[in-house]
Order: sequence, then structure tokens, then C-alpha cells
Amino acid sequence: QVQLVESGGGLVQTGGSLRLSCAASGNNFRIDLMDWYRQVPGKQRELVARLSSGASTYHSDLVEGRFQISRDNAKNTVYLQMNSLKPEDTAVYYCNLHTSRGVFWGQGTQVTVSS
Repeated sequence: QVQLVESGGGLVQTGGSLRLSCAASGNNFRIDLMDWYRQVPGKQRELVARLSSGASTYHSDLVEGRFQISRDNAKNTVYLQMNSLKPEDTAVYYCNLHTSRGVFWGQGTQVTVSS
């Protein structure tokens, strides 16, 4: 089993920045794929960014150039740096890790961008 703990959400003004963290813990696991999703009430969860074990990245068109996914291998932590935030970025953000022990979701962290 792998446990994920997210942190870093909060309230920020338009144009501000936040950095989300997702720390993974457990015994003897390998992280193969790291995703950040977001969800607003009444809508489907959407993929925001992806980082593969080979270090290739994907960012959705909605966040390209503003958000950056990265990882710290030593800490088993994946980050989402969010800059130039807009009110439409308001959502609950979830990390999703594909590991050698299965697929796991973080508990979600609320990001609210005020106009």
C-alpha cells in the first residue's frame, strides 16, 4: 500500500502562485507515472499535468505555460507549481500516482482563486 498526502492548497488572488505537493510513502514501491487532476462540482475530474518516470511531461492547454509538474525522487514527492492563477483554476486538486503497488489518489486539496 502507498499513502499519499497532499498539501499546499489555499486562497490566492488572481495572478498569484501556489505550489501543491504530494508526498508518497510506503514500503518498496516504484512510481511510474504521476498525474495532477482537478475537479469542480458538477464536472468530471480533468487531467491537468502528467510526469512520466522517463521525465516527459504533459500539461493541458488550459494551464500550459502557467503550471509546471516536477518531482523530487529522494522525497518521493511530486509538485505542481501554479503561477498566474485565474479564477477558473479554482477546484479541488488531486494527485494520482501509478506505482508498482497499484494506482493511488491523494485526498485532494482546495485551490481557490479570487477575482
